[in-house]
Amino acid sequence: MAGVATTTAFGQAVIGPPGSGKTTYCLGMSEFLRALGRRVAVVNLDPANEGLPYECAVDVGELVGLGDVMDALRLGPNGGLLYCMEYLEANLDWLRAKLEPLRGHYFLFDCPGQVELCTHHGALRSIFSQMAQWDLRLTAVHLVDSHYCTDPAKFISVLCTSLATMLHVELPHVNLLSKMDLIEHYGKLAFNLDYYTEVLDLSYLLDHLASDPFFRHYRQLNEKLVQLIEDYSLVSFIPLNIQDKESIRRVLQAVDKANGYCFGVQEQRSLEAMMSAAVGADFHFSSTLGIQEKYLEPSDQSVEQEAMQL
Repeated sequence: MAGVATTTAFGQAVIGPPGSGKTTYCLGMSEFLRALGRRVAVVNLDPANEGLPYECAVDVGELVGLGDVMDALRLGPNGGLLYCMEYLEANLDWLRAKLEPLRGHYFLFDCPGQVELCTHHGALRSIFSQMAQWDLRLTAVHLVDSHYCTDPAKFISVLCTSLATMLHVELPHVNLLSKMDLIEHYGKLAFNLDYYTEVLDLSYLLDHLASDPFFRHYRQLNEKLVQLIEDYSLVSFIPLNIQDKESIRRVLQAVDKANGYCFGVQEQRSLEAMMSAAVGADFHFSSTLGIQEKYLEPSDQSVEQEAMQL
């Protein structure tokens, strides 16, 4: 609102292909955040979402309905959804008016699953860019179904999609391998899980593809794709089991570092938590107690439970 000082807000833009678990993630993460004492607002930006399992603070369906667009313009689901995002982009005053009363909340944006919105279409990127102008700091949380790890060709395609998404969305980015609790049902992995999460030497995947008569003819193409991914050296993954609190905690720690929440004033943090976030390591309280006593005022030496957990 004009003339009124606003506080910085933080949140996550949850993106990923259809069926990757975005809505389930929003439900699980919102419950986890509330257990930590954060005020959470879940915003549904997917007009195709029906029967939402979480408490929805803002629903884009109030502005534009996918069914109405398909009927009026004779579009299919994909074209209708692109139109809905363009309509939202043209009516961002509506979204800002809905979000403004929620200042002080931590936002979770449940985004549509059409891949083109995050790889080359400009509407969603423009919406995120405008949110940044509203002093809303977002991290893009990109979910990918972990079953793609069981097929080398699919995993390379996922890497290409993830890289394109990171370059197009232009937000701090965290990639997740979702549904890790089901990965055993998908089949045996050719390599250890670390190979897929850290995206190690991809030449080993090419060797696996060479054993397939179909992909043998496309070895040079696959080599160029792998080279492109390794040249950028941007893509890595965090495994996620939404049923496991420790798994959610690791994801939240990465997200909080990416958007700067852990350095904000919303929660008073101990020096231990700040140092852990800065260097990506877990420091023990005993090892930093002397530093706290030396550099912090007595009133600043309180240790918050959530900071210790994170």
